[in-house]
Amino acid sequence: MIESNNWAAVAPELLLLGMTSLIALFDLAVKTPLRGATYRLTLLTLAVVAALHFVQAGSGETVYVFSHMIVVDTMASLLKGFATLAVLVTLVYSRPYAGARDMLRAGDLFTLSLYSLLGMSVMISGHHFLTLYLGLELLTLPGYALVALRRDELRSTKAAMKYFVLGSLASGFLLYGLSLVYGATGSLDLAGVREAISSGMLDKTVLMLGLVFVVSGLAFKLGAVPFHMWVPDVYHGAPTAVTLMIGGAPKLAAFAIVMRLLVEGMLPLVWHWQQMLMVLAVASLLIGNLAAVAQTNLKRMLAFSTIAQMGFVLLSFVSGVVGQDGTNMNAAYSSAMFYMITYVLTTLATFGVILLLARDGFESEEISDLAGLNQRNPLFAGVMTACMFSLAGVPPLVGFYAKFSVLQSLLNAGGGIYIGLTVFAVMMSLIGAFYYLRVVKVMYFDAPVQTAAIEAAADQRFVLALNGALVLGLGLMPGGLMMLCDQAILALWH
Repeated sequence: MIESNNWAAVAPELLLLGMTSLIALFDLAVKTPLRGATYRLTLLTLAVVAALHFVQAGSGETVYVFSHMIVVDTMASLLKGFATLAVLVTLVYSRPYAGARDMLRAGDLFTLSLYSLLGMSVMISGHHFLTLYLGLELLTLPGYALVALRRDELRSTKAAMKYFVLGSLASGFLLYGLSLVYGATGSLDLAGVREAISSGMLDKTVLMLGLVFVVSGLAFKLGAVPFHMWVPDVYHGAPTAVTLMIGGAPKLAAFAIVMRLLVEGMLPLVWHWQQMLMVLAVASLLIGNLAAVAQTNLKRMLAFSTIAQMGFVLLSFVSGVVGQDGTNMNAAYSSAMFYMITYVLTTLATFGVILLLARDGFESEEISDLAGLNQRNPLFAGVMTACMFSLAGVPPLVGFYAKFSVLQSLLNAGGGIYIGLTVFAVMMSLIGAFYYLRVVKVMYFDAPVQTAAIEAAADQRFVLALNGALVLGLGLMPGGLMMLCDQAILALWH
């Protein structure tokens, strides 16, 4: 552990801020933005920032800066690196879609995406209530604008309004909860909060009320039931490129803020918040899977699928209940981190196919639009099949190992309730397999409705093929990524 005011610790964030501001000023100054130049500069910036994050992760050091308000540890560096790569891949998939819909006219897609990524970075490294909340707002505010980026599209405008109103409500819940926790503990620093709770010398009524509001705010950011109302409407109403932007990388930041607030800051209250998360997990798995079965729109189906997938992630936090002596804590939280990273990887490829199938005036967002896709483009059909099987938890795809690791941590927790949760999760996965396999059936056995040629640039085909290969490869050889997640979580306790 290193105490430092060294600006080098936050060099990736400073580079991201500087380049984002430069790109924004450039697009404002040039009346006809050089879209190709802006795009290439954005990708180069993201690649360099991701490399810096992974270098920091490889050092294994934990550095605190700005009076303990920011922490740069292995977990933070890994999550920021993967989030940066996720935004990079999102922009690669989104460029033809956005260009055909005049979403690149002022460079807003690039600059808002980069500012949102900066918010993710601040939130992931936050070690103080103020930095965590500032990072959250910097992440979500550009998201509201991105959803409404197509101002002439009524559906997008309505989705943006819903997202803004419900997002503001959730932010208020979280901020109110944090203020109550501060009032009870007298500290805004996560370490100080944990020490105050451990001492027991505080008002437990105020503390528990604050915890309820904090968990409610976090549940909204994860899209967990009953705070899931925004997910299907925003996923459906937003332009598909923006749907991927808010449904991919931000999930890594959401995992990080749950780890920071509940595990690092409020671990002494583990028995209380785990009961809340258990209810959220069960409700998310049940409602998410049952609602997804009834969907015919692919984006809405994937939205309810996301709700169910977040239920699995929450089960990992529930299974860390033996965590006071550390016997199951590391395995549980590392499995949650592995699950979230691989889920984002699969989501990128899934929406990548949808984006590359879309054309000017055609969104390709109904399940029926994928009819006969294997006959039109075997690569796209193969990648989508791998993603659907992975989300369903079919071996040897990475989703199977992710689900297996979560269920294993549940069983290791011991006790009848955890065995019951394991059985329930498996049953819900069987229901989920129905709507995932329905997509595969449509692609391979239904007659194609569209006959237009499917074209994609070489870089997009390469990224999509690599994305699909990773979904399979990490399922066959998950050990490396799981070891990184295990080391990242283990570093939190030292």
